[in-house]
Amino acid sequence: MDRIDPQLVTIFGGAGFVGTQIVQMLARHGHRVRVAVRRPELAGHVKMFGSVGQIQPIQANVRNAASVERAVRGAGIVINLVGVGQSRGAQSFRAVHVDGARNITVAAKAAGATSLVHMSALGVDVAAGVSEYASSKLDGEAAVMEAFPEAVIMRPSIMFGPGDGFFNLMGVLARVFPVLPLIGGSTRFQPVYVRDVAEAFVLAAEEQVKTGRIYELGGPDIETYKDIMLRVQREAGRNKPMLPIPAGMAKLMALPMSILPIKPLITGDQVELLHVDNVVSDLATKEKRTFKAFGITPTGMDTILPTYMYRFRKHGQFDRDDAPSPVL
Repeated sequence: MDRIDPQLVTIFGGAGFVGTQIVQMLARHGHRVRVAVRRPELAGHVKMFGSVGQIQPIQANVRNAASVERAVRGAGIVINLVGVGQSRGAQSFRAVHVDGARNITVAAKAAGATSLVHMSALGVDVAAGVSEYASSKLDGEAAVMEAFPEAVIMRPSIMFGPGDGFFNLMGVLARVFPVLPLIGGSTRFQPVYVRDVAEAFVLAAEEQVKTGRIYELGGPDIETYKDIMLRVQREAGRNKPMLPIPAGMAKLMALPMSILPIKPLITGDQVELLHVDNVVSDLATKEKRTFKAFGITPTGMDTILPTYMYRFRKHGQFDRDDAPSPVL
């Protein structure tokens, strides 16, 4: 076994939306960081988050056990953020969320890592019966705990922040579509700020909370999907009609998009997820397996969304509520 450096972190998927936030915080805490990605030549931007040589992109594919073993060698901390929203080809839900998670966890344990933090998703235990995505995430959690019982698993709700994949997409739809489709309008969500999630990950990686547990991370606001769409429209300065679409029809509409060689707006599996509440469970709250365990007060949408959703308004930044008056 190679010598373990407790300050060295290998973070799989560290060049994405959540990963870049975690990498920045780890660097500020004095860690050296390996950002393990399939295409390291496209992850050069992470280097600027630390001092010279502190952050290094390296090649790894979670489906390739040998590359994973190389990536975790000598690391005292391992973080797995890798996930896919659509099951396609080699990048299937099972291959990435279950087999990939197992590869990382087994390699981390064999390498002597003392801390492992794994990204899951809120509500997967509830949605596993109807969603292949949720089922694979739940099985991935089981694989992680089996190989690394002292691991920490995080289940965040949908995340918001500059560059997010949900609110920005809704903003585009609100700007472009004459009518907004409403799927699962009464389903409840508990959106969470990406920096709060990143802070929780770093504290877990540094073993500042109880290990061997599953933490559920939700923001301070619980809103229905319809309420969230209304919020998006307010932030985007739009007032488009919303058309409720039954689940069956929505899945039928999603079918042709799933076979196109482009990322679909929605998949049939995501339609199912939109009909399952995505909120912190009563049990997690009772057992303090929430942000409370980390000493974090979650940030509300009112504080963050206006800082970037203004770009979907008719005149962009000039329609900001805090935009400066023109100089005459």
